[in-house]
Amino acid sequence: MLILKPKPMTLFYQTESWSSHPQPGKSQVKVWKHIANKENWRIVQLINGFYQTEYQDIKDPETWHDVTRRETLEGAETAIDQTVAHYLKKVEFIDGPKIVKTFK
Repeated sequence: MLILKPKPMTLFYQTESWSSHPQPGKSQVKVWKHIANKENWRIVQLINGFYQTEYQDIKDPETWHDVTRRETLEGAETAIDQTVAHYLKKVEFIDGPKIVKTFK
């Protein structure tokens, strides 16, 4: 009778620091800052009565990029405010996590 002994299990464990993640490039940061500025946004009413949010192209001010459609004007403005807040946070954390507390 053949008895097999189990082999020890080898585990692979890896951690990553903030600096090991790909950092956004300068052009990406420029887009985030542009989108985070509410002055680069507008709301247009479509033929079906919905409101469309759009942001202005960085290179061509005559071009607008559609983002969302909402049933109400208030809903469209809320969508813009939430998008602006999201990208402001991304810009704020470009250099990595913030230290909020240290211990001695």
